[in-house]
Amino acid sequence: MHFTKYAHACVALEKDGTRLVVDPGTFTPEAAEAVDRADAVLITHGHFDHFDEKLVAAALAARPELLVHAPADVVGAFGSHGGRVRAVAAGDTFTVGSFTVSVHGHRHAPIHEDIPRPDNVGYLVDEGVLYHPGDAYFVPDAPVRTLLLPTSGPWTKLGEAADFVRAVKPERIVQIHELMLSDLGQQSAANLLGEQGLTGLALERPAPGTTIEL
Repeated sequence: MHFTKYAHACVALEKDGTRLVVDPGTFTPEAAEAVDRADAVLITHGHFDHFDEKLVAAALAARPELLVHAPADVVGAFGSHGGRVRAVAAGDTFTVGSFTVSVHGHRHAPIHEDIPRPDNVGYLVDEGVLYHPGDAYFVPDAPVRTLLLPTSGPWTKLGEAADFVRAVKPERIVQIHELMLSDLGQQSAANLLGEQGLTGLALERPAPGTTIEL
């Protein structure tokens, strides 16, 4: 499997001619490029930095083979597009080409009691090869080899991120959701969460456009 990191929360996975794109949002300048070759788009939740509604709608209109998987509240606001936009929830499993995806978690992490928490799901790909949690530190009840770790945002806390890594026990951790941190902030997070910090694992910080083999 090949993993490509884009800016912020957006990533692409490719295997055996199938391409998945997770969370192409408005904070990702390369989102249109990422979605253009996708067989399916997976949305963890409806916040704009994870879900560019106009971009996904245009892609669905232009490419009748494209599928979208998202929580029910996103599908309800967005429409089913003839069954190609499919609601998913915790406990679901689906396949796209050679990929198998299981769905975990229910709610976005809390920001403040006055701010509603939308549905948020995480996607575990190919029985634990990679886990994208969206905006939550929900621990899946399954082994994880590569954990995508959010490091910035109004809901994040580095101590909770460290506990999340410790609970998941992945083989490797790769930073996502980083755009609210300066370079210095990213380095500080890497030091605190990394191999010499609280997790015992190096926090990998690939630049946007970098592809890694998993």
